[in-house]
Amino acid sequence: MGLSFGYGPATDKQNAINLIRTAYELGVNFFDSAEAYGPFLNEELLGEAVAPFRDQVVLATKFGFEGGETSKGLNSRPENIRAFVDAALVRLRTDRIDLLYQHRVDPKVPIEDVAGTVKELVAGGKVKYFGLSEAGSETIRRAHAVQPVTALQSEYSLWWREPEQELLPTLEELGIGFVPFSPLGKGFLTGAINENTKFDKTDFRNVVPRFNEDNRKANQMVVNTITEFATRKNATPAQIALAWIMAQKPWIVPIPGTTKVHRLQENLKAEEITLSKDDLTEIENTFSEIQIQGARYPPHLQERVGR
Repeated sequence: MGLSFGYGPATDKQNAINLIRTAYELGVNFFDSAEAYGPFLNEELLGEAVAPFRDQVVLATKFGFEGGETSKGLNSRPENIRAFVDAALVRLRTDRIDLLYQHRVDPKVPIEDVAGTVKELVAGGKVKYFGLSEAGSETIRRAHAVQPVTALQSEYSLWWREPEQELLPTLEELGIGFVPFSPLGKGFLTGAINENTKFDKTDFRNVVPRFNEDNRKANQMVVNTITEFATRKNATPAQIALAWIMAQKPWIVPIPGTTKVHRLQENLKAEEITLSKDDLTEIENTFSEIQIQGARYPPHLQERVGR
């Protein structure tokens, strides 16, 4: 997402292509996009970048907004899903979408109709697997009864652990994978952001309560804590944050985003870190005493979550 949308100006196209191809060369084989990232720019970028090795990677993308624009509201009507898939196949330069997510649950369209439409697309060979994003447990169960849900994508990190309460048990029961976005807390857990950080005017973190100046100052304890632990492990805060997520369940696959090759390399080294039972207990005990300040979304975005 961050290459094209959400975190300030889009990355230079050639630099973005080089980054994606470098990721592949370093072993990354799962790339996540969406119609709304641009809109359309990110799918086109990803399609061009992976064209030389398309059959060696898994491509995920998402439908669900009117015209691909988040400001225009939700649209998961069956005809819109079918039109999106045909257009996305062109943008991604491929003949199938490996993992197709509903980006946000549309309360105006029964989830059974959404799942049924994707089921038809799977039968037709245009889609391989069905996913949901930011859906609640009831919706997941209803969708799964029509077309098996392969993955749920929702936010999860050391500073956003709500999925543990209901979502993770549901996913484990149903055999559904979990794909956490913002596993680095939208950048905060890297230690690169503090109370004095100024975001670009187009950066959506400007409207996120957790990122207002007072809350960033209050939440600095989170970074200080993870940094202290990381120093003892000869690692970076980002690497510990990712290693912690991967230690939770074997069916969790975090998708950290970056625009920089050195951050990509740093993130990938998290796979080499093994946190012991004692390490995980220490992290659990330490973070249970920290009260994170600020909501993760403003009200108009929060209302699209957990339906």
